Order: sequence, then structure tokens, then C-alpha cells
Amino acid sequence: MAAAVERSFIEICGFERETLQRFRDITVNPGVNALPGVRYADSAGGFYYEESGKLLSVTSNRFIHWSTSGDTVQLVEQSLDTNLLNNSLRLKIVNCTLLPGGVHIQETYNHVIILLVTNQTVHRLVLPHPSRMYRSELVTELQMQSIFTDVGKLNLRDPSTYFVIPAVPGQVPPSSASAAWVSGDGEAHFAVASVAGGMLIVRLPAHDVQGSVSVLELKQSSVVQRFLAGWMPTAMRGDQSPSDVPLSLAVRQLESDTFIFALCQDHKLRMWSYKDQMCLMVADMLEYMPVNRDVRSSLGQGHKLRLSFSSSTGLCLGVYLNIPKRGQFCVFQLVSTESNRFSLDHISSLFATQETLVDFSLTSTDVWALWLDDENQTVVKYINFEHNTAGQWNQVFVQPPPEEEVNIGEDQDPRETYLETLFSPGRFTASALLKALQIYRRGAERIADLSWEALKKEVTVAVESELQGSVTEYEFSQEEYRQLQVEFWSKFYACCLQYQEDLSAPLALHINPCTSTVCLLKKGFMSFLVPCFAVDHLYLSSDDNLSSEEETPLAEDPDVARDVLQLVQCLRMVGESVSGEMAYIIEKALEHLQSPECAAEQVLEILLANDNDNVIEDIQNKLQDIRNPVNAMAILLREMDYETEAEMEGNLAAAQPLGVRVNLSQLYGSSPAVAVVCQAVCQSAMTRVLFCRDLLILQQLYLRLGDHVYLGGGGQLLQMQQDLIPRTAYLLCSYYLVRWASQCLSTAVPLDTLDANLQHLSVLELSDSPALSPNKSVLSPQTVVELFYQNVARRVIVSQIYAQQNTPLSQAALNWPQMISAIVGYLSQHLWPSNPGFLFPECLMGNCQYTQLQEYIRLISPWCQVNVGSCRFVLGQCYLATGEGHKALQCFQEAATEVERENFLLRLTGTEEEEEAATAPRLQYYNKVLRLLEDVGLPELVIQLATMAIPEAANDVRSQAALRTRIFKHHLDLGHNSQAYEALTQNPDSSRQLDCLRQLVVVLCERAQLRDLVQFPYVNLHDEVVSIIESRARAVDLMTHNYYELLYAFHINRHNYRKAGTVMFEYGMRLGREVRTRHGLQKQVNCYLAAMNCLRLIRPDYAWIVQPASGGVYERPGTSPKRSHDGESAAGPVSRQIEILELKDLEKEYTLARSRLTLAQHDPAAAAIAGSASAVEMVALLVQAGLYDSALSLCQTFQLPLNSVFEGLAFKCIKLQYNGEAGQNEAWNWLAANQLSSVITTKEYSATDEAWRLLSSYLDSYPSQNAQYHRCVINKLLSHGVPLPDWLVNGYKAVDAAGLLRLYLNFDLLEPAVELVLEYVDALLGKGHQYFGIERPLSATAPLVWLPYVSIDQLLQALHENQANTNNSRLYNKLQESLAHYYTIVEQATIRRQKSA
Repeated sequence: MAAAVERSFIEICGFERETLQRFRDITVNPGVNALPGVRYADSAGGFYYEESGKLLSVTSNRFIHWSTSGDTVQLVEQSLDTNLLNNSLRLKIVNCTLLPGGVHIQETYNHVIILLVTNQTVHRLVLPHPSRMYRSELVTELQMQSIFTDVGKLNLRDPSTYFVIPAVPGQVPPSSASAAWVSGDGEAHFAVASVAGGMLIVRLPAHDVQGSVSVLELKQSSVVQRFLAGWMPTAMRGDQSPSDVPLSLAVRQLESDTFIFALCQDHKLRMWSYKDQMCLMVADMLEYMPVNRDVRSSLGQGHKLRLSFSSSTGLCLGVYLNIPKRGQFCVFQLVSTESNRFSLDHISSLFATQETLVDFSLTSTDVWALWLDDENQTVVKYINFEHNTAGQWNQVFVQPPPEEEVNIGEDQDPRETYLETLFSPGRFTASALLKALQIYRRGAERIADLSWEALKKEVTVAVESELQGSVTEYEFSQEEYRQLQVEFWSKFYACCLQYQEDLSAPLALHINPCTSTVCLLKKGFMSFLVPCFAVDHLYLSSDDNLSSEEETPLAEDPDVARDVLQLVQCLRMVGESVSGEMAYIIEKALEHLQSPECAAEQVLEILLANDNDNVIEDIQNKLQDIRNPVNAMAILLREMDYETEAEMEGNLAAAQPLGVRVNLSQLYGSSPAVAVVCQAVCQSAMTRVLFCRDLLILQQLYLRLGDHVYLGGGGQLLQMQQDLIPRTAYLLCSYYLVRWASQCLSTAVPLDTLDANLQHLSVLELSDSPALSPNKSVLSPQTVVELFYQNVARRVIVSQIYAQQNTPLSQAALNWPQMISAIVGYLSQHLWPSNPGFLFPECLMGNCQYTQLQEYIRLISPWCQVNVGSCRFVLGQCYLATGEGHKALQCFQEAATEVERENFLLRLTGTEEEEEAATAPRLQYYNKVLRLLEDVGLPELVIQLATMAIPEAANDVRSQAALRTRIFKHHLDLGHNSQAYEALTQNPDSSRQLDCLRQLVVVLCERAQLRDLVQFPYVNLHDEVVSIIESRARAVDLMTHNYYELLYAFHINRHNYRKAGTVMFEYGMRLGREVRTRHGLQKQVNCYLAAMNCLRLIRPDYAWIVQPASGGVYERPGTSPKRSHDGESAAGPVSRQIEILELKDLEKEYTLARSRLTLAQHDPAAAAIAGSASAVEMVALLVQAGLYDSALSLCQTFQLPLNSVFEGLAFKCIKLQYNGEAGQNEAWNWLAANQLSSVITTKEYSATDEAWRLLSSYLDSYPSQNAQYHRCVINKLLSHGVPLPDWLVNGYKAVDAAGLLRLYLNFDLLEPAVELVLEYVDALLGKGHQYFGIERPLSATAPLVWLPYVSIDQLLQALHENQANTNNSRLYNKLQESLAHYYTIVEQATIRRQKSA
């Protein structure tokens, strides 16, 4: 695209839509009374900083504009680069009226000084200069403080800040002209019209200097009247000369003097020197225009004077002479001579139209003028006062007011249509809507400051409530209700139109010569004038202007240019004949993706059928004058096409200074600038939609007329049909898309949603993309184009612009027409759907504008073949956000086919990892999408997409393994165990396969889905499974996970009983060592039982297992080969001898474990001790706990002596016997744990009796050699001095009477010993021999018998030594007698045996 720019401008409204301007209100009371009948028109003006055109200045693109109304002045400071905070001030001066143009602003090195002139007072406000407000030259904030921020700290009642103008009581100043300036020494001067003619000059001392106010009067006589106090105006002295009353004043400081220019009622221009206080020049302005005598004799009204200074032309004066029925601009150059004499050099006279002049401005080259025509419509024009052709003014296409009527289609809802029109961007200000709403509600209540959405709701409620309140019938047809809706909504719409028109009333022009910015100041807002592109200029020009065009920048050849102009005239005729209903047909076709060509043909049919004014015939006649319409159309189409192959992402070198980069990053980034740029794009798109629509209709007319219109042969007709019409339809759809985007509001998204979206996109490694920066705008609601421009496109565009400039950026100047034209052109390129750049959809995706993005893709899908895959991808993102995952998957799959052909998708596949960089782009794309789906949390879609991607990885084993691993992982997460196992087995990478297998085991075990885990076949993976489960079993907590039981079931399922037994035995060993609780002991018992059962299922020859290693030498995952768990150096490996365990060994371990469990069940506190106790230790613990059955069983299993058991029980009996009733109840507990063969039901039966009976039963049940258990029990009893029970004595003496005797002797029980010997001797002799186990008493034929002579000798010795005791002596004698008798019998029996032998 050539981007040709015409000489005309177009107005773009820059008002912010969403809220009312928030002003800081300050009231000043100068203490004067109001003058009756004084009323001046509203006025406005502006001020620009001297360095506003410098890129690196803090005041770049910064200005102040103001408006006055009655006693109030509103001042607003704005910047096109950054948003200014606290930038609005509303100052009310009580009982005074601001003079039109009575606001004068001037900057010094440190301050910005605002001078105000009212009809009674003058005021001065001293504010800090922006360059002195910030500590650093680099201002990086998105928002900055305005100079009005601290205005509340000013003392505006200080006498040094204001002065009451001396006046004649009862007289009103004859003119509202005023001027003000600040001298080099800081003094403020105010010039106002005097009642008696001439002017008064009020001088205030510098704000930081103490001094008095002075007033002087300048009059034609050059006599200066000075007064410091008691001043009396000339009018009171009778010296009146009203003809020299100034109508317009202007001031210029040149060198050391200040010149005051006054355009007076007598049509003369007077130049005063303030320094010399005299009039230096008088020039009659009527000499420069033909006028009659009546004009010369009448007093002038409405004359205006403007100054312009430039280094090249010096000081120029622009004078507007308001003569009845005519007006004229005269431009002069001030010329000075040597003797301080001045004259005017007439440069140009420009005749104006009869409209009412509102304001005009003079630049170094042009005159800009603002009028109101007879219909009260704004007219803005400008002209070069030196080089103009026949006084031809250049056009400015002002913003037309909103349509007076809203066209509602049959299929449209009236309420929605009106709401869309009212709240469409750039149509109505929030102030107009609020005022209309207030009136519509009849002022019932004051409406607070509402947001844009809240205001929309309030309007809907108000109109619908009014409608409902007017309905008197309960039933009416749908058509009647529709008519009611149209009636009430049109009433509110008319109210909005009225207030919008009032706020749109023009007040002044503001021109910044530093940047060539032209602004139109209106009552309610301000607008900017931007250059008009050539195509737009031709289409928007009036018929008169278009017919006067002799050339166009679109074509250099005059004949071609004439054809283009003729064609555009035909297009305008078509556009004027298209009604609202016809336009709606085209709009509807574009919205519903129908053929624009068919819609244009339908509209043409309607035009032909209703051509009552012969418009088509006129068009046909005009077409005859076009020599080569195909060429002319091609030129226009080429000019409107923004398609480009150039690099669209500019990049400024990082080597630029920081200050330059910071300023460029902020350039044209404020809310007003964003609104203006995007409205300019919207305005151009709207114009070109109409242009393309009319051109398409005209092309259809060409096809209809055929040979009746000269086309240069049938070849051109074919070219039009096959080339131009499709191109026109394509451009129409493209501009419709850009227009839609420019008017489509963005959706407010919470910051946490934006952050979450950015986090999701980070897996795509696109988070550093300029299009994915989150929206931090303060303007809301924005259109999606504003959102895009502010957050993405602006920086890219600025880089594109300055990357092409050769001027050092530190010296770069800001030229508004050039910059705005370039920005609008580049932004249109970024929005153009057929360009390869994809930043706009990417920005919508990054800012969660999913509804808008879906609509965007819907609109371009049928006709745009660029970035098809990228569009499918971002559409998939939209579906993900709205929860339509399967649609998203389909979009992602469709986008995969375009990966290698589109820049966005290629950037998406880029990676910094070397391994992935070697992968095919399409596989990289699939990997990115898979990560995205995983991050969003859609495992089913991950599985489907990974399955689709596997064929792409047929030759890439690594990628295929990664995909299989993903499929396995998500199947496993979803509980699809069989599918997960299948994916595992298909993984070509053994290491990944092993990882998956390990994860399968762990997860299924944690989910307790052990049946699936055990029953999988594990072809070629059996040993790996076993190894994994074993390593997990040895590495995790035994009581939390049941990997041993799993492994046991695994081996049992495969009939590997020895392995199963080994596993359970190892499990039991670890339980005893690590889990010393009752539950752990119970599991240990069960483990040993299971191990025993496994070995019993094997043939006896193979019923053995290998002794498992101790827990400390297990090779656990992650353990250091050099360090133990506590960090100490581990001992070197020790070779171990393999130990084989048979079934009997397992039975021993089972018995020991069972005894431990029994003890823990009886006494839970003993579980920790019993867990590691050996068999010997366990016997002691069991005896101590009273579990004698278990102790005896354990002793028998491990072939341990039972002595400790019997001794322990004997001691228990002793304690029970001597502790009385205290231990009886406790004794029953351990007695109950030991089973007796019979039960005694006697009432008097005690625990002591039961204990003795238990001891007796054990002695009977466990006989021993030489009755050693009896011996140990008796020994225990005797050692505690307990009398021996008869049953115990009888039992022992029947087995070992000699042993009993020795025990008696050991404990000095002489009398029982004597009795035992006597009984034993009697038994030998045949008396009670059965009680001593003697089968046959002493006789010659019986077996040999014997006596324990040693013990008896010891007994006799003891008795003999203690014969002092008479009892001992008696026992001794008795024993001697018995022995003597025994010896006699023995001797006789011996003799008889010998004889018989």
C-alpha cells in the first residue's frame, strides 16, 4: 500500500467513554458584588509546552486545554504519552464572569503560570513546571502526576494572587478582549479593555517578591496615566473615545520590550510598546478590503486578531474582519525600521464564507478557521496563506453527529439495537448519556458516577420501566410490543442526541506548532484532526470539492487521475442512492458470512427496480466518461490493500540509551492517544467499508450493462469478473473485520484469571511474546483494537517507525500528522487478516478475550487463507477456556498440518533444549500442545492427542517413547489400568518402560488395586516387576504399604511357592525387627504361617528357602554406597555364608513369634521388648507374665530346660500364699491364660489353690529325669522357707527320696530329714514301699535296694553335733535304732541270698 495522504484532515474524537471527567473543585471569593446583566459566551483555548515536540522531554506531547462558562474555568492537562493523575481542575470565582479567552498560560524555567481575567478581577496561579516535578529524568511509570496535583496547597486568597480591577460604578466594560503575559522578571501583566477606550494594564509583582500592584491606562494620545492608589478612569473626566475600544488583544515579547496589539472597534490595528508606554503604529484594516462608506462609519464587531512567530518569517499577524455578509482574513508581517518604527507588510487576503466564525488560528504557513454554518453544523478549514490556488480552502471532515434515526432490521431486537448504537465506541459521551438519563427520569434522583456497564444497565432499566408504566392493556401482540419498544427507545435516543449535540458545540481551535497538532475544543470534549488518506479524502469530499480536483496522489498520469476521480464520483452517487434497508442487506450478508457479491447484486436489483430519479441512468452516463475503469478500480483497490510481505515486528537496538528506550516505550500510550489512534483506524475502516460496498455494487452494474458501457473489450469485463470483483469482496470483508474489531468492546478480566492464563501459556514458551503481556490499562472498557494497540502493537509500531529513521533518536522531533498517519497505517497492517503477522489474535488469546477471538475467527474463516493453522490453534485455546475440550482437540489437530508453514506455529515449536530442537517441528508442536492440555488438566485429551501423534514419530524412537510414556501416565491417572499396562508394554525405550512399570506398581499398590497388578502377564518383564516390588518393599514403611503381601500374591498367582514363602518369611523378619507392636507381631505370626504353608505345598525335598539378609544390608534405592543412614562411613562389604532354612526352622520361628504375640496380647506394654527377644529371653518374659503354657511350649520347641518355668511358677505360688487377698484378683488373670485339665467348682477354692494345682499339673505333665523339676520347685520353696506341700513331697520322694533328703539337709531341716529316712527305711523293709517307688521291699529274692548312706551319715553327724537339743538327741537315737534294725534285716537277707545262690 502506498499510504498516500491528501491535504485534507479528518476529525477524530478523543473523549474517554467510560466515566465523567473528575474535576478538583476550588472556589475563590475575591469579595466583589456581581454585576447585573453581564454574560459572556463560553470559550476555550489551549497551551503547549515549548519542548512538547521533543521525544526525550518530560513534556513531550503534553499540553493544557481549558474552557470557561460563566464564573467557572475548567483546566485539564493531558499527555499523549502517559496518563496524568489529578489532571483536572475546576475553578469558580464567586460573583465574577470569565472573559472569553480570559485564560492565559505561560511557562518559565521552573513554573507554569496561569493568568485569569474576569470582568472584575485578575488572578494568578503559580504551579511547578513538569521538568521540576520528578526526581529522575527517566519517568517509567504508566501514570504521572499532573501539575495540578498540589493546587489545593495554593492560597488563592493571598492578595498577591489576585487584584480587583478598578471600575466605574454602574458601567460595564465595552469589550471582553483581554491579554496577559509574564515578563522576564516574573511580573504578571493583564491587559483589558477600558470603559473609555484604550486599555488598562494591571501589573502584579513577581510571586516570590514583595511589592504593590500598579495600574496604568494606555490611550491613543500616548499619554500614560499612572495610578497606584485613588485611580480615576478617563471616562469620569469626560475624555471619551469609544472608537478605539479593543475588540481583540494580542501580546508578543520581543527582545527587551513587550508589544501589545489591539484590533479596535474602528477597524484599526494599534501596536503599543509597553516599555515606552506609547502607541507605535496604527493601521487601518479596511484598506485591505473593498468596503463601502457605511462599513467605515460603523463600529466593528467580531473582529479577531492572532499572532504567529517563527524564526523564518518573524512575527506574523492574522486579522479577521467581520463585515456584514462577508468576512476576510488578512495576514501581515511586522516590519521594523531603524528608528524603532514599525509597519505591516501585507502577505495575503483570504475571503471567507458567510458562516459564523467561532475561532481561527494562525501558524507560520496556514490559517485554520472554525465556523458554524446556517444549520449550526461545525465547519473547519485551513489554507496556506502564501501558496494557494485561487483561494481554495482545504477540507477538514468533521465528525458527523450520530444518526438521527436508528435503522432496525426485521430480525433485530429494538432494545439491543438501540443499546448497541448508544454505547458503541465514539458515538456518545458518558456525560451526554448521564444527562439524558437524568432528564428521562425527570430528575427523580441524582445519578452517581457510574461505570460504563452500570450506566448501560441504568439506561435499560429506565426505558423499560417507562415502557411498562405506559402499558394499560394486559395483552397485545408481539408487533404492538415491538412498536412500543421502538417508540420509547427512540424517545430516549432523541434525548441523547440533543445533549450530545450540545456537548459537541465547538468553542476553539488549539494548534501546537511544535508538533503540528491541531485540536478542536468543544463544550464537552476535545477532538484531534488527523491527516486523511487519499482514498478516504476522495470518497468523503463534497461534490464541489471533488469536481474541482485536478490531480490526485493516487496516479501521476492526468488521464488516469481523471478516470479515478470520475469513478469516485460514480461511487458517491451509488452511496447516496443506497438506503438504510439496502445497506442492512450488505451488513447482514457480511455478518452471516454470505457472499458479498450476491448481496451487492441483490442491492443493485432493488436500485434498478426503484430508480424513480434516474440515478442509475446518471451513473451510466458518467461511466461513459471513464476511459479505463478497470485500471482505475485496480489503482483504488491497490491503494486500500494493507497486505504486505515486509517484516512487521520492528526492533530497536538494545544499544539505544535507556532514556530513549523509556520514552519510546511510552510514546502515544496514554488513554486519549489510544482512543484517537484506534478511532482513526475505525473511521478509516468505516469509510472504506462503504467505499468497497459501493464499488462492488458499481462493478455489478458494469457486469449488468456489459457492452453498453465502454470497457475496452470483453477482456476487461472478464478481468473485472474474475479479478476485481473478488478482490473488492475480499477488501470489503477485511475492512468489515477491522471495523468490527474497532467497535467490539473487550471483556474485563480479573487479574488472577489473567495470571492463570499466562501461566497456562507459559508451557507453550510464548509468555515472553509481546502479544501476551497482560492488560494493565486504566481505560475501560476498551475495544479489542485499543487493547491490542496499547499492550502490544504500540511498541512494535514505534520500533518500526524509528527503525527506519536516519536521524539520531536523541534529536528526533515529534510531528503529529506524520506520526499518526504512520501509526494508523502500521496498526491497520497488523490488523489486516491476510498479513503473515499474528499479533492481534495472539493478544486476544493472552488477554482472555475468548468470545471476541471466536467471533474474529468466525468472520475470517470462509475467505482468509492466511494463518489458517494459527487461527485453529487459538480457537482451540478458546475452547479450552470455555470447557469444550473435544472441540479444542479437533482444532489443535487441524492446526498441526500448518506447523511448518506459519510463523506463529513455527515460533510455537521453537525450543531452547537441544534434544527437542532436533525433533521434527510437528512433533515439537504436539509436545507443546500436550503440555498445555496437561497444565489445563485434561488427561483424556492428552491421551487422544498423543495417540494421534504417534504415527508422526514412527522414525523417532525417543519421541515415540515420550508419547507412550505420556499415554501410560494419563491412563494410569484416570484409573485405566489395562490401557496403562498396554501403553507400558508398547514403549520402545527400556529405561522409560522400567520407570513406567515402577510407577504402575506404586500407584496400583497405593490405590489397593492389587488384583489388576498381580494378574497382568508381564511378558518379558517378570524379573523387573519382582525387582521393583522387592526394592519398594524394602524401602518403604512396612505398616503403610503392603508390597510384601503384593509380592506374595504375585508369586502365589504364578505358583512359585518357594519365592512366596521367602517373601513372607522376610516380611515376618522385618516386622519383628521394625514393627514392635501388637499389630506388628500379629502380622509376623501370619507371615510365618503363610511361609510354612508355602513350604508345605512343595515336595519335602524342595521345601526350603534361603535365609533372607538382615535389613541393614538391603540395597535400597538412593542409598550411598559409602555412607550409612546417619552419615558415618560404612564398613566394607562382608561376604556372607548362605543359610538354608527348612520347614522345621520356620516352625521354630513361628512358635517364637506366636509366644511374642501371646505376651503382647496379655501385656501390650511388653510388645516392644518381646519383638527382639530370643527364645531364652522370651521364656523368662513369659514366666514373668504368668504365661506358663506358652513358656513350656517354647522351651519344648527350642529344647530348653523347663527349670525356669517351674521356678517361676513356684515363686508365684509362694507370693500368692503369703500376700493374702491383695494379689488374688490379679492372679486369676494369668491363671486364666494357662489351661488346666479339670475345673474345681468348690466355693472356697482360691487363686492360690489354683496356682498350686497348676504347678502340680505341670509336674505331672512334664516328667523329667531324676525329677529335677520337683527338685527345683522344692528348692525354690525351701529357699523361701515355705513348707512343702504333701503332694509335692510325696511326688518327689516317690522318684528321688535321696534328692529330697539332700534338700532337707541343705536347708537344715533335720527333723523332716529324720522322718524321711525312717519312712524310707520302713519302705525298704516292706512298710509303705509303694510311696517311694519301690516295687519290692528288701528280701533275698527281691532286686537290690540301697540307702543314701552319705546323706544319712551327714544327718547323723548333724544330729550328733547338736545333741544339746533334747529333740535332736531323741531323733538321733531313734534314727540309730531304725538303722540298726535295717542293718540286721539286710544282713539276714544277704545271708539268705548267698545261701540260695
